[in-house]
Amino acid sequence: MGSDLHDGSAVQTAEFIVSSARLAELYECSALLRRTRVRAEEIVGEARALLAEAEQHGDAERAHLLRDHLEQARGKYCQVLSAYLMICRTINEERQEILGTQIERDRVSGLSGVA
Repeated sequence: MGSDLHDGSAVQTAEFIVSSARLAELYECSALLRRTRVRAEEIVGEARALLAEAEQHGDAERAHLLRDHLEQARGKYCQVLSAYLMICRTINEERQEILGTQIERDRVSGLSGVA
């Protein structure tokens, strides 16, 4: 019976390590997506400024081309933003799962959680 308890503890520890490593990877991905999102915002701003400049100078052909570029930039920004929000949601869900597992493990082992 003692062996079963030890094996269960080892499995729980291994699961915690794997979950923690996955969460760390998700945080790294979110940091990359955050930087990408910021850069995408800058690109949209730059495209908007170029379009305004072309319109101000009456360059209709260039303005038309830049309007298309602005719409493409906005579309890509929306894709990056969606990915960023999805990964943030996943991080939150996995963090909640890890916390729930720890609370349950503490409850089962007799710890009240009150220090």
